[in-house]
Amino acid sequence: MTTIAPNIRSIVDHDGAVILDIKQDAMLRLNSTGAYVWQKLLDGKLVEEIVVELSAEMGVDPIVVDRDVRSFLDQLKSRHLMLE
Repeated sequence: MTTIAPNIRSIVDHDGAVILDIKQDAMLRLNSTGAYVWQKLLDGKLVEEIVVELSAEMGVDPIVVDRDVRSFLDQLKSRHLMLE
């Protein structure tokens, strides 16, 4: 299960999201798709559930969505915004 780091605060709206890392004093902006994934993580969804839902909403092959979502999560983890 993927968990958001405890030092993270965020605001999500229809245009995207802003993530604040209090510990690192850093900010990250997400586009609307990144914000969608981030909000689903905040809601406690599993990666597999996010992939299925996003694939259905966007009409994109689940294999492509899975690859892209996992790549996005790897980027978040590399910035210490998420824990495993």
